[in-house]
Amino acid sequence: MTTQITSAPPAAEPRKGDRRRPAGSPAANVGRPGFGWALPAAIFFTLFAIVPLIMVAVLSFMSWNGLGSPRFVGTENWSRLLDDPVMLKSIWITLLLTVLGIVVQTPLSILLGVWAAGHQRNRAVLSAIYFVPLLLSATAVSVLWRALLDPNFGIPAEATWLFGDGNLFGEQTTAIGVLAFVSTWQFTPFHTLIYQGAARAVPEVLYQAAEIDGAGRYRQFFHITLPQLRNSMITSMILMTVGGLTTFETVLILTQGGPGTDTTISAYYMYEKAFKSFDFGVGSAIALTLVVAATVISLVVVRVSGYDKMRSSMEGVS
Repeated sequence: MTTQITSAPPAAEPRKGDRRRPAGSPAANVGRPGFGWALPAAIFFTLFAIVPLIMVAVLSFMSWNGLGSPRFVGTENWSRLLDDPVMLKSIWITLLLTVLGIVVQTPLSILLGVWAAGHQRNRAVLSAIYFVPLLLSATAVSVLWRALLDPNFGIPAEATWLFGDGNLFGEQTTAIGVLAFVSTWQFTPFHTLIYQGAARAVPEVLYQAAEIDGAGRYRQFFHITLPQLRNSMITSMILMTVGGLTTFETVLILTQGGPGTDTTISAYYMYEKAFKSFDFGVGSAIALTLVVAATVISLVVVRVSGYDKMRSSMEGVS
């Protein structure tokens, strides 16, 4: 009598791209987290962002000096803004400072970020020193540079051959230049950090293939590194745009909108209207305008750049 032994059919090999976990693994029983996990953050965001924004939108149609009850005035506050030459001038100055920030900070941040992502000697020490401004608040940075650029006791007073009378805050051109310089000094390290992380995420195999093909360092930078930094560049530019539209402390401490109204940006003008003139209706209208402008510009940048259809920069790299 012979016993016939039949082997079980071989298990089907997992298909390429099949990421199903084994049935016995603990991770197989874990589903997508429910809404309850996001509920605390959602409540916090609603209480401290959505509700105040709604209140500001309502107050923009009111007349209120901070005392008593607000009085509904319809679109009067908005009409006053459209006819206010200082408001129109503040919009132009705000856009100018925002564009200057993007134009100056973007190339600096990219170059420094790519350099900081390398393996040069003393790179870590130099990067740590360069990132110090990132640890300081905008108020501390503004106070620091206000003291350094003081026309009587600061650097300009000692270097009259370079700064003339030393009063960099006395003319619009130099005052705007100071604001752009201080913003660049403070925020470039932050954007450098973004590009540093993005540059380190570029697959090394791309550079190895480029070296085999005879591409030098500059061709690798323009044909590999920069295209791989595209999504990070869009993110950085959106942050610069929103930051430029909402800058306040720097102008408040360095120039206070002067000389005259030559450096009065929209955020500072909102502060003047609401907390100096006690016209909270007009101040709320300016605040709502800034929120809408920042949102619309960000959405336009996302849509035009294709960032909303972003795909992994490592797709196709094995």
